[in-house]
Amino acid sequence: MDAIYFDLDGTLTDPKPGITRSIQYALQKLGHHTVPTEDELTWCIGPPLRASFAKILGADDHADRAVSLYRERFSDVGLYENSVYDGIGEVLTTLRQSGQRLFVATSKPHVFAERIVEHFGLRHHFEHVFGSELDGTRVDKSDLLAHALKIAAVDPSRTLMIGDRSHDMVGAGNNGMKRIGVLYGYGSKDELIGAGALQVCATPPAIPGCISRVFSAEPATDSNAGSAVNLS
Repeated sequence: MDAIYFDLDGTLTDPKPGITRSIQYALQKLGHHTVPTEDELTWCIGPPLRASFAKILGADDHADRAVSLYRERFSDVGLYENSVYDGIGEVLTTLRQSGQRLFVATSKPHVFAERIVEHFGLRHHFEHVFGSELDGTRVDKSDLLAHALKIAAVDPSRTLMIGDRSHDMVGAGNNGMKRIGVLYGYGSKDELIGAGALQVCATPPAIPGCISRVFSAEPATDSNAGSAVNLS
């Protein structure tokens, strides 16, 4: 295996409060007639933000303004309303000590992703943090991963994407990468399987075992109460 790429939101960290509250802030500033609750906005965690705003608002007309308002709050407050999933630090340490090249690949603007990864003490694990530009360049996961693979100079067939949403799996598949879905984030098992996940992991500690099975083509065991599920 040449490299492992991790999604950020819903895979390394739980960003729910910061993202949903910043969306609420933007909608309130726009005078939107109905502001959903935090729980009602969890579907927005993962996909490109502008597309989520367009769906909420029912049109593209105010989506760019909504993103700008979102960033007013998120850049100073929201990005720190976040927490690292239990076990992630240990998983990253294990993978790095085994000689793996690790990267972050997120649709979130890299200027925010870098600050989050650094703030939560994860930056030393990663060779590079890949993200989109503020103008929307590489917000699509397929484009982002194509760029990330080129910069890292790796063979896509010997790389792995780990994420919690369908666009992580689709983007990886479009670039010839292997892919693992995690169920502790914001995507469902059906979503991840349907998008091409080769394995799904219920907990962070199950990730190394899933990786081994993907690259060895061994059948998965289910000894940890569903922590890993074989889909190959």
